[in-house]
Amino acid sequence: MALRRPDEHVDSWYARSAVPAPERPRLEGRVTADVAILGGGLTGLSAALELAEAGLRVVLLEARRIGWGASGRNGGQVIFGYSCDQAKIEALVGREDARRMFDWSIEAVDLVRQRIARHGIAADWRDGHAHVAIKPRHITELKAWQRDLEENYGYPLQWWDREQLREVLDSPRYLGGLYDPRSGHLHPLNYTLGIAAAAERAGALLFERTEVTKLERGAKPVLRTAHGEVQADFVVLAGNAIVHGIAPELDDKIMPVGTYVGATPPLGEELARQLIRNDMAVADINWALDYFRFSADHRLLFGGRASYSTLPPPNLPGVMMRRMARVFPQLKGVRFEHIWGGLIDISRNRAPHWGRLGNNIYFAQGFSGHGVATTGLAGRVIAEAIRGQAGRLDAFARIRHHDFPGGRTFRTPLLVAAMAWYKLRDALW
Repeated sequence: MALRRPDEHVDSWYARSAVPAPERPRLEGRVTADVAILGGGLTGLSAALELAEAGLRVVLLEARRIGWGASGRNGGQVIFGYSCDQAKIEALVGREDARRMFDWSIEAVDLVRQRIARHGIAADWRDGHAHVAIKPRHITELKAWQRDLEENYGYPLQWWDREQLREVLDSPRYLGGLYDPRSGHLHPLNYTLGIAAAAERAGALLFERTEVTKLERGAKPVLRTAHGEVQADFVVLAGNAIVHGIAPELDDKIMPVGTYVGATPPLGEELARQLIRNDMAVADINWALDYFRFSADHRLLFGGRASYSTLPPPNLPGVMMRRMARVFPQLKGVRFEHIWGGLIDISRNRAPHWGRLGNNIYFAQGFSGHGVATTGLAGRVIAEAIRGQAGRLDAFARIRHHDFPGGRTFRTPLLVAAMAWYKLRDALW
């Protein structure tokens, strides 16, 4: 096999099945803009789309290819809420703001669907998502979550006991599930490429293979690259787990974590519908969780494992096959045709970390593995703030975030040790 260029998309089923996309030019020379955006993932592209549609001059710089990072190779599950539960959000900002933020997360899910329809994006959207229970304590947790969401947030979900769930999900592993018909799943790279195309049609300028090497702050901040620079009234930092050193005060607030997805060969429509009759996406609620769904061509896309050292786990294909067979014994011996991974950015409290540096530099990070929908919301909220409506961004900026302990030298081994405890807890009770 020919070696892939390091600035091409990571080899994945998503990259192999992506719609054709143009190669954007590298930035050469000096340009000016109303807004300069670092990062060609869903946060940056969403902000670019919103701002360009409002008539602002927008320039977006991507170090590799549009959608190269987590936006183009994640599990594809589009879910309400945030990575931390609502109780944590309430503890951080109070009940009133927590309720508003939850409503905004529902807006984020709806925004994905609206953009697919409005811009004709071939993202293979499918309705439905279930959080499923492996152990009795999971049933207790899920039912408590169901009550809280219905009574305090006005968001009803369907509880399915083991028999009801088994009618839809042909797996012996689960004791019940909490189903949401409003959430769903999609082809994340095609969705990201579709948002990029929509932003360009609105007038945004997108540059690829243009790594930002320095941010110069001031009344007119500048993003510098090896071959050019962008001076703007406002800058948006949307590099998440991949970018370090551009704004050092942000770096220690997030930790990069490796996560992995595998795609089987096509299993055929009959078997796919036997295994997941309603074509929903599924995730368990273990700390080291499994999540899975079917693609449009009936491959099982199975995510699991996480590497808090960012190094791929040993024998990753074998581990992923065993995990898949625990969920679907019918697939024992089925190999993955593709396995790929990438980095997500987790915050210490798993809450979103969005805000501003000074008066003219905006950022969003800390999606903590729950970003397919909320990245779009982040881009919209930042665009609102740049246009003078900062109320929603201010609400998120009130969430207090702490550095990961241990500094650069020790924070990774400390996190690895902490995660070992949670994995032991998954295994024992």
